[in-house]
Amino acid sequence: MSGEGTEYDAARIEVLEGRDAVRKRPGMWVGSTGERGLHQLVFEVVGRAVNQVLTTGRSGSVDVTLTSDGGLRVADDGPGSPFEAGDDTGDPGLDALLTGFPTGPELSDRRHATVGHFAAGLFVAGALSSRLTAEVRYEGVRRVQEYVRGVALAAPAAPGPASGSGTTLTLWPDTEIFETTHCSFAVLAERFRQVAFLNRGLGMSLTDERPADEVRAVRFRFPEGVRDFVAALDAETGAALQPHVIGFEREDPRMAGTMEVAFLWSDSREERILGFVNSRATPQGGTHVDGFRDGVAAAVTAYARERRLLTAADPDPGADRIGVGLTAVVSVKLDRPELLGATRGQLGNADVRVRVGDAVREHLDHWFEERPERAAEAVERIVRRLRQD
Repeated sequence: MSGEGTEYDAARIEVLEGRDAVRKRPGMWVGSTGERGLHQLVFEVVGRAVNQVLTTGRSGSVDVTLTSDGGLRVADDGPGSPFEAGDDTGDPGLDALLTGFPTGPELSDRRHATVGHFAAGLFVAGALSSRLTAEVRYEGVRRVQEYVRGVALAAPAAPGPASGSGTTLTLWPDTEIFETTHCSFAVLAERFRQVAFLNRGLGMSLTDERPADEVRAVRFRFPEGVRDFVAALDAETGAALQPHVIGFEREDPRMAGTMEVAFLWSDSREERILGFVNSRATPQGGTHVDGFRDGVAAAVTAYARERRLLTAADPDPGADRIGVGLTAVVSVKLDRPELLGATRGQLGNADVRVRVGDAVREHLDHWFEERPERAAEAVERIVRRLRQD
């Protein structure tokens, strides 16, 4: 084959930077220009609002509104942040986040929730919006700024007094970029519900002002965290064998993080175990889910052996067989999560498996000891199923 006409030099290379790079290849930043990418745009903005609230360590709320003119408004009651860079705090300032790529490392420690699949940041959200209004309420001062496709329209409005603290971002997804700008109420509501379950005490609301006949709204706040999550999952599948969810929360410095685990056995023949890392779903499981199964299997096998529900001739049942009828949520929050695969849907931290497994076995051992009647009922049901299979 002839190479004639196929030579390239530096003059042929087009280098795109900043907002031009984002707008030229939006799929690289939000996944697609369809509905999935539109939802990711929403999650980028909501994710920052959630983390603003979580940094306070107190109960707070994030209120999301789908406005009647096709916009999105995200308001939080967090501490707010300086509009310009804060010299003493190291905060880059909201304006810098909206107009330039972050220069620091991606926030991925246990204090931060990951709401979407990416971590593109506010700069991408602004660049892919035809218009964006930012309002900051910080240290008694209110600042407002307008942006058009990631560029400040004018100087910030004159500062005024602020009541309370927090940030409100209102944006309109760019119709030149997205194939649709109509968000799914159901998709957003389900993800916000998950985030509220996984962050105890966090309030999440979604209001839809688009229907002409009636505004619809949902609000989520779960004081029991993943215990409430498991109870809700079980309500979708059938009556539980146990009326109370088994659950615990623990910090373990050996895995540089915390775990929150809840589970119960039901009459279902299916296993339903959901894993999360820093509030992000891990559909392919990983070491946190493997550790949970290890711990349950070890506790159930030891209990059954001690009470001769399993004879010496019976082999130890595997974790996959003990999981029949089990509904569980395993949520870990780590300072250094190692997410594997093309979609980063599997946790790889080896130490997490050991720590979660040990903690689950210890907690379940105590639960069996404190509730002998329920323990016997649950384990006998598991053994009967094992012998039927």
